[in-house]
Order: sequence, then structure tokens, then C-alpha cells
Amino acid sequence: MVQEVVIEAYNSAWIEEFESEKKKISQVLANNVHQIEHIGSTSIVGMPAKPILDIAVSVNSLDEADLFIEPLKTLGYEYVPKLDFPNRRFFRKGARKKGTHHLHVYEQSSDEWSHNLLFRNYLRSHPEQAAAYAELKKHLASLYVEDRATYTQMKAPFIQSIIDLAKKE
Repeated sequence: MVQEVVIEAYNSAWIEEFESEKKKISQVLANNVHQIEHIGSTSIVGMPAKPILDIAVSVNSLDEADLFIEPLKTLGYEYVPKLDFPNRRFFRKGARKKGTHHLHVYEQSSDEWSHNLLFRNYLRSHPEQAAAYAELKKHLASLYVEDRATYTQMKAPFIQSIIDLAKKE
């Protein structure tokens, strides 16, 4: 199945949807998480994005994520093992290749957790870099319209450069 890259104009409803989803996740996971954060392009005001809400949840240990499978299922999330990402547990809401929500579980002390927040926060506070990222995303989406994996891979150097800049601040 082709995994098409569709970039939409920013939609302010993404923030509202995150807040709604955060409440539901908080209720079913109770006190088992440290933080629930909106990450990815939908979390940056004005940023065009794939219309998929990315949510990050932090825990003490990834082993705790095994306890999330059944409670998250009640909200429509499916656990999707990703062996190529051993430092993350991944849950998808929506059909395969057509998910509407991606929930990422990271250890609170991990680089993956901190890098996601550094990237988001840097782009939120540096509009010129956010604009450059938006242009890159549109350009790559036009080149790799039917290849989401390559689209994602080609963004990686820019993302890493922003994380490096954020660490220096």
C-alpha cells in the first residue's frame, strides 16, 4: 500500500483536538504517566502538516507501556510494535496507513523525549526557522508524494540541526 504524503494548511482545531484527547488519555492512564505533550507539526501554530495528531507520553520505564494497551484500546488506539524504534512504544488511532492520531510513549529521561520537546519549542519561538521547515516540508512532499518513508528521512537533517540549535540556547 502506498503511503501518500498529504500536507494540509495549519488548522487551529488541531490544538483543541489535542486538549480533548489529552483529557481522555489522562483518564484512562490515570497516574501512570508523567506528562502528555502535543508534538510534531500540528503542535506549531501556523505550520502546515500531515493531518495526524502526534501525542507524546512520558513514563519512568517503557515496560509500563505494556499496561497501556488495553486502556488505550478503549479510546480507539492500537498498539503497533516498531522494532526499528526500541526506545519508543507506538499506538495508532485510525486505520493502518490512514491513522488520525499517533501516540508515542517515551521514557521521561530519554533523548527521544527531550528532542521532541526541544524541536517543538524551538520552532514555536523562532518563526524564521518554522517558516524554513514549512517550506522544506512542502518541497519534500511534492518530491515524495507517494513515499512517506523517504519524505520523513529527508527531513531528518533539518530536524537534527534545529535540535542542535535548541541545545545551545
